[in-house]
Amino acid sequence: MRPGAGEERTSGPGRIGARPPGELVSRDDVRGDARVEECARVEWALHERVKELTCLYGIARVVERADGDVEQALAGIVALLPAAWQYPEVTEARICVDERAWATPLWGPAASVQSAEVVVHGVRRGTVEVSYREARSAADEGPFLREERALIQELARQVGQLLERQQAGRDEERLRQQLWQAERLGMIGQLAAGLAHELNEPLGSILGYAQLAQRSFGLPDQTGRDLDKIVKASLHARDIVRRLLIFARQAPLAREPVVLNDVVRDSLFLLEGRCRRNGVRILLRLQPDLPPVSADRTLIEQAFLNLAVNGLQAMPAGGQLTVITRGGERVTLTVEDTGEGMAAEVRQRCFDPFFTTRPVGEGSGMGLAVAHGIVTSLGGSIEVESEPGRGSRFVVALPGGAAGAGGSDARL
Repeated sequence: MRPGAGEERTSGPGRIGARPPGELVSRDDVRGDARVEECARVEWALHERVKELTCLYGIARVVERADGDVEQALAGIVALLPAAWQYPEVTEARICVDERAWATPLWGPAASVQSAEVVVHGVRRGTVEVSYREARSAADEGPFLREERALIQELARQVGQLLERQQAGRDEERLRQQLWQAERLGMIGQLAAGLAHELNEPLGSILGYAQLAQRSFGLPDQTGRDLDKIVKASLHARDIVRRLLIFARQAPLAREPVVLNDVVRDSLFLLEGRCRRNGVRILLRLQPDLPPVSADRTLIEQAFLNLAVNGLQAMPAGGQLTVITRGGERVTLTVEDTGEGMAAEVRQRCFDPFFTTRPVGEGSGMGLAVAHGIVTSLGGSIEVESEPGRGSRFVVALPGGAAGAGGSDARL
């Protein structure tokens, strides 16, 4: 309570200006008492401001010592708050950010609570709260001072700035990783393109001569079977070469307006049986009136099927495959699974040609590499989010068009 607030103006033991009974009070005495009370109020207000400034200085030190560790900084900030309020002996504090909370030990049911929102880039991310465990006399805002309102608003602003710096650091690291990945895949693409072109000519000769030999009369049965194996192996190798060229973005494109909703429905029709056998549910969240993209329909179907099959392979014991489309300046196609997930080192290499974590004979390691090549050749981007045990999420973003097509939410 402010000095003098609610005090009686009569004299008495221990009171300002207390005099023996019967003594007359002069005008000068009254003015003297007022000056004493005013000095006491100024001294009290100065003490409160020193507490607030000490708190702000302490917060700056905590943030500096945390060196970018937001959790450590928020824990340190919470510990400093009670001392800055008018009644520190009954004050508790809590900071909530993104469903996480840092609080003083006795935080709980309170007589009064003062709070301020933490906002980052216009989005509410949490709150700063200060409470009194016990009731206290009324002031400007319940038992709280207007200066304490200004202080808690400033604290919320500083917490927001701390979160902004954290987000900026994460964005910078993500962009650095994307640049590194793009440069690395570009170098691999150049190598793959050179290798594919070198293989194309001799492979074509092998396939051509084997097919000519098959037309010869009087071939022994064993020779015919051997030629069949040569042709089959050559066709398989040619398919790998074709996928290498797609990855290297050197395959020819036949662009046309393509609606991703149609691609998703038509492609998943081919996977329904496999999904049922593996106990995988398919959840579709397709935006109605989705604008088309300019793409080679065959290639975009191939890219989507590769992502969907990758998700199915990650869920051998069943799960859910979710496909989401969204419109805007860029049309996005998201494929999520609830499977095994990927460790960081696997996630960094998942788009490399021939890289696979599957046993020998269960995958060529070209599925995601081809999907990446197709998407980037169309002027788009593909990003992956994954953690071990928490599934994977692939987001394809392509330049959008102007027309639209129907969509729905459905389960298959």
